[in-house]
Amino acid sequence: MKEESQKYKLPNLEEYIRQSEPAQRERGRIWQTAIGLQQVDGLHTSDYLLETARQHISGDITIRKANELIDSYYQSAQRRQKSEADDTEEADKVSARIAELLSEQTFTFNPTQLTAIHKHLFFGIYKFAGKIRDYNITKREWVLNGESVYYASADVIKNTLEYDFEQEREFDYSSVDISAAIEHIARFCSNIWQIHPFGEGNTRTTAVFMIKYLRTLGFEANNGIFADNSWFFRNALVRANYTNVLKNISFDTKFLVRFFRNMLLDEQNSLLNRELHIDWNTETQPPSAIQSAKTDDLSLSKCKNCTLEELAVLKIIRQQPNVTQKEIAERIGKSERTVKTLTARLSARGVIRRENGRRNGFWVMND
Repeated sequence: MKEESQKYKLPNLEEYIRQSEPAQRERGRIWQTAIGLQQVDGLHTSDYLLETARQHISGDITIRKANELIDSYYQSAQRRQKSEADDTEEADKVSARIAELLSEQTFTFNPTQLTAIHKHLFFGIYKFAGKIRDYNITKREWVLNGESVYYASADVIKNTLEYDFEQEREFDYSSVDISAAIEHIARFCSNIWQIHPFGEGNTRTTAVFMIKYLRTLGFEANNGIFADNSWFFRNALVRANYTNVLKNISFDTKFLVRFFRNMLLDEQNSLLNRELHIDWNTETQPPSAIQSAKTDDLSLSKCKNCTLEELAVLKIIRQQPNVTQKEIAERIGKSERTVKTLTARLSARGVIRRENGRRNGFWVMND
């Protein structure tokens, strides 16, 4: 049984995040996520990939150049060591491509975008990159003692994807509180993963898609959660789509909800793989304590009635109290008028207040 997910981080990455300029910190987090996501398939990146990533984080090369260097490295038989396995090549190329996609501010919410992400990540790696599978599959899962989730039948994949996307498109996040919104996000993510539209690479594709989708909701998600807990993320998706009446096991999204609460609220919920296993007995082996939030995030955790857009505003205000409404609008991808409405609502509910005037003022988050 595989125990806890291991953390694969770039050397000195934490130093980049703590001490570097904002642009370098963001590039560091993107690479951390890209490399960490390879662990869902047990893949490991090379030292060359790490060195290339460091050059991009430092600003010495562009993300496009980083991808070109990785491709050139594997095109040259002389520069590639014979001991390097094909899975290392896949890990390096897909990591660089994930970093490239997460660096872009483009996204369209439809099944075609999901397919485009898969094609971009696995072009030249899988012959079926970007193609919907035309055969049925099963996958043995350690959390299920070797059993498999029931994935969508090949003949209904396209219709099922379109249905799930349409249902998500009609959902109004502004009408529900943050807890209900996160539960809905977890279920949507679980649904598109269960369809498993591609032969391989579904989890990494789903993760990239969800990160970019959450950005369109105006949310600066903590992508590092994917980097440190990608194996938990996949196993949580498995448990969210497995049921066995005879064993008294039903679909359970609580693990996936924990993951997204950590990602969106900066909470510290337990993300232990052993608790995902169907043989884990909570009576004889009580689950680890679930903490509500870090001490400096209490205001976010207490905002039970906040929408995702309001929470996005709060996270920015917490990080930068003197931020302007125009700057908030630019960061969450909304109009300045929308941001004014959001801050007015938060102020009216007593969540935040403005001090020291309009010109030289700053935001204060109330307890």
